[in-house]
Amino acid sequence: MKVDIYERFWMWGATVMIVGFLTAIVIASVTQAVQPPSHMETIDPATVFTDSEFANPGVTIHDDGSVTVVVRSELYVFYPRTIRVPQGRPVTFRMTSPDVLHGFQIVGTNANATVVPGYVTEFMITFHEPGEKLIVCNEYCGLSHHLMQGTLIVEPAGAAAPSSTTEAETP
Repeated sequence: MKVDIYERFWMWGATVMIVGFLTAIVIASVTQAVQPPSHMETIDPATVFTDSEFANPGVTIHDDGSVTVVVRSELYVFYPRTIRVPQGRPVTFRMTSPDVLHGFQIVGTNANATVVPGYVTEFMITFHEPGEKLIVCNEYCGLSHHLMQGTLIVEPAGAAAPSSTTEAETP
């Protein structure tokens, strides 16, 4: 089979590029400990309801002013349904699910996470503007997925601090 010289250049060039990319990936993963961006903490989905952290989800304000919000995502509902956080403070969200894959998106912000059964999802964000924001599930989780939503209320700086736990309307 006759392959034109220009086609050979393109084939060799593509091969060299692929080898170069693969080499860069291997070197980076071995020498730089490059891993997917994730918080790798696991939890047994069967023990979520009895876990000391996730049995009573809510908001905790620490002495240093930081805030931790513990969220449990279940079929068609977030617990707590209403979350109150102070404006201008770092807020760490810790979430898990006892049943299926869920999404957690705070509309109008860059807060967007996937909640996977068996794992604790964690991210941090600071809300600079007070107001009410919608929380939605953006991963299809079943027939009533479209009903899965909650509310985040960012209280103005200087207002009374939110209670240590929010209305955790758990069954």
